[in-house]
Amino acid sequence: MKDKITIAIDAMGGENAPEKNIHGLSIFLKKNPNLKDCFFKLYGNEQIIKENLKKYNITHSSVEIYNTLSVVSDEETPLTAIKNSKNSSMWNSINSQIVDGADISLSAGNTGVLFVISRMLLKTIDGVSKPALAGLWPNKKGVSVVLDLGANIECDENNLVDFSEMGSALFKSLYKDQKAKVAILNIGSEEIKGTESIKKAHSKLKEISRHGDFEFKGYVEGNEIFEGDSNVIVADGFTGNVALKTAEGTSKFLTDSLKESLQENLLSKFSLLFSYFSLKKFKSKLDPRKYNGAIFLGLRGPVVKSHGSTDYFGFYHSIDLCYKIIKGDLMNQIKTNLSHIDGKN
Repeated sequence: MKDKITIAIDAMGGENAPEKNIHGLSIFLKKNPNLKDCFFKLYGNEQIIKENLKKYNITHSSVEIYNTLSVVSDEETPLTAIKNSKNSSMWNSINSQIVDGADISLSAGNTGVLFVISRMLLKTIDGVSKPALAGLWPNKKGVSVVLDLGANIECDENNLVDFSEMGSALFKSLYKDQKAKVAILNIGSEEIKGTESIKKAHSKLKEISRHGDFEFKGYVEGNEIFEGDSNVIVADGFTGNVALKTAEGTSKFLTDSLKESLQENLLSKFSLLFSYFSLKKFKSKLDPRKYNGAIFLGLRGPVVKSHGSTDYFGFYHSIDLCYKIIKGDLMNQIKTNLSHIDGKN
């Protein structure tokens, strides 16, 4: 665990940047008024950043601005970004881990470009062929780590095993008092079901789990993800991304439908008065801003991707996630877990 944590932030990434990014930072600082072990490097247009720091009354001595006038657009392809983004706020926030000793990078910018630049600059951990994109999802018993969410369309059994160890490391770095419980997302719970890669990964994970990095729960079906019996859900990027978009769409459908039903007539509106606090708790549980921040795992340094369209509250949660990841010693957790895989120790 590091005594001093440095978070490099792409202040220009995402919608309504840099205002929402700075506003999110102000919330983090207000919620942690006595924080002395965290330093922030902000990359972007210095003049605009200073205006927003002033607007949100941030005079914190642990905030430093690095002036970069180039911004990676949402329409830019990874190929053109490699050629044109070397002086951008995104590039410099990632490169800060190499040249300035930052511990983690955060951006709400273009996901594809962020992934390509991160992999090019930071490189992958020895023995890891495919980095994964991991996210946090609510469940009935707390929170689950789900990966891969779209970085790798095709994965073999070795990739799935890597994802299991890295996802378990992430879970333990965030929730020290809980046991990581790994399950592979599949079309059934029987061992004979699934692709050959999934069945081979299942066999390997049963063996590797003896090291104690996680408890292996076998397979989990899509309708069981939110039960919470497993808290590290592993899949290839195609399956994981479909599950993500389905979960997001279902959540929105439920909240929108409930809102419409409660506003249909006077009686419905009157009943709202008696269920206000229950509904508020329900809405808070499904608030995507509280789980904002996907993590690139498998690189030599951690990178967090905030949703581009999130607001300041969502960006605050991404900053908080960055802090907890480093405080929880994620990188050493990953290295320890990966050392238990045959051929990587």
